[in-house]
Amino acid sequence: LAFDAWAAHSANRDRVEKSTPISALSDSTIGVDAAYYLEGHAKEPLLSALGGFPLALESSIIREISDWQAVGITLHFVFNGLDNAINDDPFGPSLASARAIALAFDTYDRYQPSQAIELFRKSGTPTSAALSGFLKRVLHKHGLPFTVAPYSALAQLAYFEKHPGRFIDAIYGPSELFLYGVDKLITRINLVYQPYVDPKLGNTKNSSHFIPEQSEVHWMDRQTCLEELGRISPDLFIDSLLLAGSKALGPFPAFKENGYTIRDVVNLIASYGRSVVNLCNQFPEDKQVPRAIFLNYLDQFKRALTGIRHHVVITTEGDIEALNKGTAPSDLHDCVGQRLPEELNLYLSRGMVQPRVLNWLASGTILVPAPYDGGDSPIYQNLVQSQLEPMRQQALSLLADSIHRYYQRKEITTKYWFDMSYEAKFNIKDHLLPSPKESLSTWNVKEDAMLDRRESIGDIPLGSLSFALRSLQDVGFAKATITPRSKDGQETLRRREVICANAVWRFLQLRGYIDGQHQLTAWGKVLDRVLSGLGHSSDRERSTLLAVELLRLDLLKADTMFSSYSGAPFRGDDIDKRNCMLISRVACLGSVVHQPVGYSGPLSRHLLAYHAIIAAVQTALRDLVEMSVVTMFLEGYVDRDRDDWMEIALTLPLFDEDSCALGVVTLTYLDEFSMRPDPTSEATRVEMRQCAQGWVKHCDFDASQRHAFQLWDVVSAMLDSMWNHVSLTTTTQIYDAVKQANADGIAVEEVQMWDDVDQWLSQRR
Repeated sequence: LAFDAWAAHSANRDRVEKSTPISALSDSTIGVDAAYYLEGHAKEPLLSALGGFPLALESSIIREISDWQAVGITLHFVFNGLDNAINDDPFGPSLASARAIALAFDTYDRYQPSQAIELFRKSGTPTSAALSGFLKRVLHKHGLPFTVAPYSALAQLAYFEKHPGRFIDAIYGPSELFLYGVDKLITRINLVYQPYVDPKLGNTKNSSHFIPEQSEVHWMDRQTCLEELGRISPDLFIDSLLLAGSKALGPFPAFKENGYTIRDVVNLIASYGRSVVNLCNQFPEDKQVPRAIFLNYLDQFKRALTGIRHHVVITTEGDIEALNKGTAPSDLHDCVGQRLPEELNLYLSRGMVQPRVLNWLASGTILVPAPYDGGDSPIYQNLVQSQLEPMRQQALSLLADSIHRYYQRKEITTKYWFDMSYEAKFNIKDHLLPSPKESLSTWNVKEDAMLDRRESIGDIPLGSLSFALRSLQDVGFAKATITPRSKDGQETLRRREVICANAVWRFLQLRGYIDGQHQLTAWGKVLDRVLSGLGHSSDRERSTLLAVELLRLDLLKADTMFSSYSGAPFRGDDIDKRNCMLISRVACLGSVVHQPVGYSGPLSRHLLAYHAIIAAVQTALRDLVEMSVVTMFLEGYVDRDRDDWMEIALTLPLFDEDSCALGVVTLTYLDEFSMRPDPTSEATRVEMRQCAQGWVKHCDFDASQRHAFQLWDVVSAMLDSMWNHVSLTTTTQIYDAVKQANADGIAVEEVQMWDDVDQWLSQRR
């Protein structure tokens, strides 16, 4: 931002930015903009080359917060909620990041690792929004409070600071907070650490302790900024910040292709009578920027300014309201966004639901941005445009059917980064018949029935995929779960695990693993069979479910999907390359065993693109999971008087996201075998395991490979059970499973290929 560049300039910094010892904030509460915090702390440079959640960030966050607490500082994080109504370039950031990542991979392929790492670091991904779920989980795990704002976290923080009850004492966030009338803000916190010195051993590597006496906070105040910019008025300051470019509004059109400073912006507005209206109406036009562009920008400016003056917040009493609502215009929703029911905002504010589907419904638009790799593959584009569209429509229908009829009749437009001229439209009311809500209304199973059933199938956690499937093996219990709510009303569900179990059953029915009579379908039996041999780890359940979903979508295969991307196997013959690719793609479903430090090792744009497929499928599935549980709350099936909102979110499946690091490690390992004269000998295997540990620093290679090969065994056994009739108890079940598999595009030849790959791997593991 132009203002930040001006404030950071050496000639201005000493006057604009002040510092004070961190001890001055002792016994105070600081409100933290979560997006700003993540932008400053998610510093693992190769995260954009791998996808998923950071490896080292949790430990650094907890250490830093612990040090703040040691000097008596309490933190309260605030996350962004629904998107602002103004967004003139929705795909710009993702396309810019994809181009930057492509350049970084090109540089990496030219054997320039240092330059490539710097390009990955500057790529702008992952965004703070992509990491918000990760940070919420970390904060909740360690008992740290947070709030999700209805819309802007900055507006919410400004409200907290100005509240008479002094909800917070200071704000740590970006300079854009000045737009919301904040007088002072913390921009940097410099925590000083000193290496720990063992008197006997000397310096101990990677060990240090916090020095509070030398630690400082850096802050700015609005009045000083006004003075340094020429003693300008607060209104001119706000106008200048907006026209210089911010998250609330893009820069003035004349600035987009030219360098400029915040002083240039101030002087320009001042030269037109300190009026943005005059500026937009009178600024000289040219062929590149005609008058219509300036007039459209003026409309956006007015809406942004109105949205700031009357920003919508959640009050300390839990109400959702616009500030200065007495003077707010009637079309405020055009400036901020469509208002959703307050009950939905409660679930959003406590972290039980992510804002993605709520955004679609409020805005009437689904935006599908470019993935990290760029999404150039027709296979990926077909996935997000066609194959996942039914899931998005189901999620929207579930939500809309449980709130005001206005939303049930709403037309939804879907836009894609790869064809911005194309818009797919559908009407929620007319599109899905019967409605998903009606088909799921028979799931209202009480705790006693679940506990009785669990006694007979073992100590499987309620709310897990394993329990949901295993419990329905008993036909009698399956029939007993048909429990429509009585018209006279009945006791609501209270226990978290019981709520989650009902939500998971609903989700599995939506995905075709359970039918309308609560019986397992052919795919349900396949998934149950595989999960039964895995134990009850949520990570393993997630990997297995994704494997089945990818098989159903015909995307778990060795076909060349990304022919223009580097990082595919390149050693050995075509069979070796095919086998290595398939095993590595399966490994992308799992997580690498790694120390809490940033990744340092080989990369693959090919597997990053495959990770994008996995991530897109997981996101669509998680949306269905969340809407399944939200519907239960909105419809009154659940006791709403509770405080375990985030626990519900974490108990439900598919919350965490893995990177492609395990796939890359596996590909590198197996590809190297083809360079050896005898790749299947025991001596070669020993040599490869010894060498491999040095390829990826800080990685437990042996544990990671065990995980990768266990995943392979699971997926391979899944196909084996479908085709070789392992543990399917009746001829009818066998026939149904095979018939369903054929219907979903799994050919006999493909299953034989999996057997061949399994044999190949057995000689190298």
